[in-house]
Amino acid sequence: MKCANLAVLLAFLQNAIVLNAATTVLQNVPTPLPTLLEYLTEPQATLSKPQFMPEPFANVTGSLNENGVCQCSVYLPDTAFPVQKVEMLEITARVLSEKFEIELTKVSQYTKAIVMYEEKIRNLTIKVEHMESTSVSYTELDFQLLKLEINEMERLVTQLKSTLVGSNVIVEQLYVEIRNLTLMVNDLESLDKNNILAIRREIVTLQNRLKECEKDRNQTTPPSYFPPGSCGHGGIVNISQPYVVQLNWRGFPFKYGAWGRDYSLKTPQKDLYWIAPLNTDGRILEYYRLHNSYDDLLLFKNARDNRIAYGEGSGTAVYNNFMYYNIYSTRDMGKLDLNTNTLVLRKTLPNAAYGNRFSYAGVGWQDMDFAVDESGLWVIYSTEESTGNIVISKLNETTLDVLHTWKTRQYKPSVSNAFIICGVLYATRPVSTRKEEIFYTYDTNTEQEGKISIIMDKMLETVQSINYNPSDQILYVYNDGYLVRYNPVFQPMLH
Repeated sequence: MKCANLAVLLAFLQNAIVLNAATTVLQNVPTPLPTLLEYLTEPQATLSKPQFMPEPFANVTGSLNENGVCQCSVYLPDTAFPVQKVEMLEITARVLSEKFEIELTKVSQYTKAIVMYEEKIRNLTIKVEHMESTSVSYTELDFQLLKLEINEMERLVTQLKSTLVGSNVIVEQLYVEIRNLTLMVNDLESLDKNNILAIRREIVTLQNRLKECEKDRNQTTPPSYFPPGSCGHGGIVNISQPYVVQLNWRGFPFKYGAWGRDYSLKTPQKDLYWIAPLNTDGRILEYYRLHNSYDDLLLFKNARDNRIAYGEGSGTAVYNNFMYYNIYSTRDMGKLDLNTNTLVLRKTLPNAAYGNRFSYAGVGWQDMDFAVDESGLWVIYSTEESTGNIVISKLNETTLDVLHTWKTRQYKPSVSNAFIICGVLYATRPVSTRKEEIFYTYDTNTEQEGKISIIMDKMLETVQSINYNPSDQILYVYNDGYLVRYNPVFQPMLH
């Protein structure tokens, strides 16, 4: 019985020695993580495995004492149990476990990224197949976009290959597919170069044509010159940009009125500029101003201010040193001598509507609109008989008798203003707050109506009056209180 106890003690000591040897081996040799975990979690099973069975290191001889108890001496090189080494083993196992979890998380993230880029590869494959199957010519930009997407995926897969230890079949397949896509896009691009070159050649041709057009435009032949007072042209074909002279001398509140330059057949070079703003009610003509030169007008010098009682509307005109206007609240025409500021003649215009009956659109109290051209004095108006359509009468400037009358089919209240050049009536209408259109003509020489479209830029919304002067062939426009000039462009006579 005592010998049996001794055998158990020897077996225990042998196991301790084996455990010490195993710890030393674990410290010096990398051990797979599952083996370490198995050793820590199942030590009994591990110690009971055959490869850990101890072998006796020496034979021991015993003796019986006087009491019959078996006695023996055993030499142990290390009698202490290796607790510190076991603790170090546990710490190493914990660190390895944490590293394993981190790497496992990275693998999970890479797996998601791989799934996403697999889908992108499918989409790119569809795009490339579509480009192969269609005859549409793609631009270089299309290929560059494809290349950018492929390069991005190739970069990710290369990163995955360098991160993952060992061979990964999925990553290798992705890398091969991406390289194949790159080669396919390069082939497509090389095949499409002919189309790209054709398009580029067409673009170069168009650019050259555009340069030729620009050159022709910059070297446009200047408009034909027609001497002042001449009607040897085919009418207005274009008009210049507005040239703003200044605000009228009475100020911004006086938005309605007229202005211009006197035209005299005897002295066509004579300078006499007149400005006739209406009162702020937009109806009564009471004051006007004269300047003997354009410089005086610009500098507000040597002005002659005069008062009359009373004119009506913005249809005033000056011809041969006389001012012609509609006398207030009547169908009478007035002739005023500018030298003496005296009303020398007053005469009724037969059947003319008055009292703001058929005025221009947006401009009140302009039932009569006097005009001057190369042949003399005109008046533009409407009658009840014409149902509001424009009527044109040629006047004798000395007696104000009506020499001839023409009836048009253009409704006067739908027109914003009108003027006459070489016996041709030109009517305007607003297109917007900054543009006016010359849209209608009536030639009194042929009694023919016409439709044209010449756009006039304007400074402000409403054009109150337009006066043409044959001496300088300029349109003098009163635009919401501002004095503005335009140069009409005439076309050669059509044969």
